[in-house]
Amino acid sequence: MPFKKHSRQYDLVLFGATGYTGMWAVEHIATHFPTDLRWAVAGRSASKLQNIVKSAEALNPDRQPPEIEICSLNDTEIGALAKKAFALITTVGPYARYGEHAFKACAEAGTHYFDCTGEAVWHMSMIEKYEATAKATGACLFPQSAIESAPSDLMTFSMASLIRSEFSAPVSDVVVEVHELHGVPSGGTLTTVLGLFESFHWKEVAKSHKPYALSPIPNPKRTPKPSMLSKLTGLRSEPNLGLLSTSVTAGTNTAVVQRTWGLFKREPSLHKWFYGPNFTYREFMRTRNFLAGIAMHYGLLIGGLLLIFCPPFRRVMRRFAYQPGEGPSKEDAAREYIQLRGIATPDVEPKTNKRVWCKAEFKGGLYYLTAVLLSEAARTMLQDDTELSGGVYTPACLGQAYIDHLGDAGFKIQTAIIDS
Repeated sequence: MPFKKHSRQYDLVLFGATGYTGMWAVEHIATHFPTDLRWAVAGRSASKLQNIVKSAEALNPDRQPPEIEICSLNDTEIGALAKKAFALITTVGPYARYGEHAFKACAEAGTHYFDCTGEAVWHMSMIEKYEATAKATGACLFPQSAIESAPSDLMTFSMASLIRSEFSAPVSDVVVEVHELHGVPSGGTLTTVLGLFESFHWKEVAKSHKPYALSPIPNPKRTPKPSMLSKLTGLRSEPNLGLLSTSVTAGTNTAVVQRTWGLFKREPSLHKWFYGPNFTYREFMRTRNFLAGIAMHYGLLIGGLLLIFCPPFRRVMRRFAYQPGEGPSKEDAAREYIQLRGIATPDVEPKTNKRVWCKAEFKGGLYYLTAVLLSEAARTMLQDDTELSGGVYTPACLGQAYIDHLGDAGFKIQTAIIDS
């Protein structure tokens, strides 16, 4: 499928190409995108960018190599860069410290934007500051479009789509769980986690994780209340999913899925996908047994409190973590794997024992998956008719076309109707 016609110098600019995630994105674009792509890699170091261009040429000598754009972290230079691009991917984090320049620039320039932040509190602040601008310029901005929080969002979309087609009904309760996870965080991810509470007060973070905090429309429907035992242990048993415990990414992923619900209800072009008034979403992580699940729950609880209230703990953790720009070797990354599963309930009367089951998986480096999610989102905007007019969107707003592109790139989402 050809790219959309536009007047910009580049179809796509990758800002942060010399970082760990950025280098994976260069590899994916060089080996998977059409050879007539007009693209550029951007960053502060000319010598590092020249090495990136050489690596891209080595990966695929038959394609047009990327141009080089030297750009520092300030509004003037990033603003000029954004005006040259139809779409811009930025992997420069932590976004709470460095991300606003690119977000602002793309909103003002009418440039489509994609990032891999997991910082829901920063996402919320960007909506408040720049959504009105993006609506005026036509910029489609997609924060949290990588491992956080595209898989959760797209699985929910896929399950709701099957319910709509098979039952002609909306969806009620959705539960997603991280079923298997083999991988380690990069230096950039750890820097983000350890620095979040130095950029935002814990009350701001808590506000961004309240129900429908990122949604443009509130939803009075509340999620099912956990039992007292679940509150104490973090454990719960879900039919067709098994024994589950607390997930470290549940809060930030839930915020995005709930924003999708609100966007689908508010936006006329997206209302055909609206999940319905009784929609709820919960996310957990599978555990091997009761003791492991309880340890996981309290480990996250205690670790979270230390991150929030104990700066010396954050300093100690930094000593043992990968540094920014570092991550697992290619050999180690090749052995990584992630699988998520989900269950969705049709909102029908009379009640049915039928459920929609979903599995999403990727075999390979988790940061290569991040690159795939970002790059294929940008490809969707470049090639497909999304009917998006401008604003701050979520991955699911890109629809089935995005899911199909991801499937071709190795991130597979399967759905089926089962008995509960």
